[in-house]
Amino acid sequence: MTAQTPPPSQKEFCIGYPLYEEFTFAEEDDEAGWNVMFSQEPIDTYCPGCNAHSILRQHVTGSIPRDLDAWVGSKRLAVVLRCSRNAAHKLFFLFDIEGRTVQKIGQYPSLADLNTYDVRQYSAVLSKEDFKEFTKAIGLAAHGVGVGSFVYLRRIFENLVGAAYQIAKTGSGWDDDAYQNGRMAERIQLLAGHLPEFLVENRSMYKILSQGIHELTEKECLAAFPVVKMGIELVLDEKLAAAAKQQKLEQAKKAIHGLVSRAGTEARSVAGE
Repeated sequence: MTAQTPPPSQKEFCIGYPLYEEFTFAEEDDEAGWNVMFSQEPIDTYCPGCNAHSILRQHVTGSIPRDLDAWVGSKRLAVVLRCSRNAAHKLFFLFDIEGRTVQKIGQYPSLADLNTYDVRQYSAVLSKEDFKEFTKAIGLAAHGVGVGSFVYLRRIFENLVGAAYQIAKTGSGWDDDAYQNGRMAERIQLLAGHLPEFLVENRSMYKILSQGIHELTEKECLAAFPVVKMGIELVLDEKLAAAAKQQKLEQAKKAIHGLVSRAGTEARSVAGE
């Protein structure tokens, strides 16, 4: 990371940055560096002890340094976040500091564990294999493997399009030659009625994924990973919403059918009296 990049917050450095990725704080950003090491502002994140989201705050033993450059130098500092529900639940992070350059050199639980909780819901709309690959992508990115994470994300993207194709090709008027000869963006356009709207509108994501695999560096892929991951999650959010709507429709149909049947039975019973 370079000094021109906006300085990370405590949550971003602890929960978002992979191990050993460096950030150099500019001298005018001493307060941001202090916040990473000593801030006691609440952080809303996954607590493995609760197996749910919770509010965590840093637990500091002894007095908190007041000088904004107190963290600067050649040292190692630990950040311990305690759960507001149960103080025995902790997240631990160890930082190595040389001058104003900081890197996270250890943590528990792992970054992958902290970041896969929120995607568990997508197992309902992804195949078992695709969900496994989605969590693999997150785990690789968490360990600083950018290009490898893009490989898995692109495969998931392709499988989402492929599943829509299997449905679309059975319809009347389907032009399979146009689909087979088209680029991915053109294929997605042909499948517009069978894919989530976000994916159709942002079909350039595939180009980004392919570029990441063939052209971008590890750091460039890691920088782009959160955005592309968010894009795929938005696609999956639409699928979840559609599945929930379909389930509610089926429940409503059953309930209405039950009311009609019961009304008919009561009417026959009254007529027979």
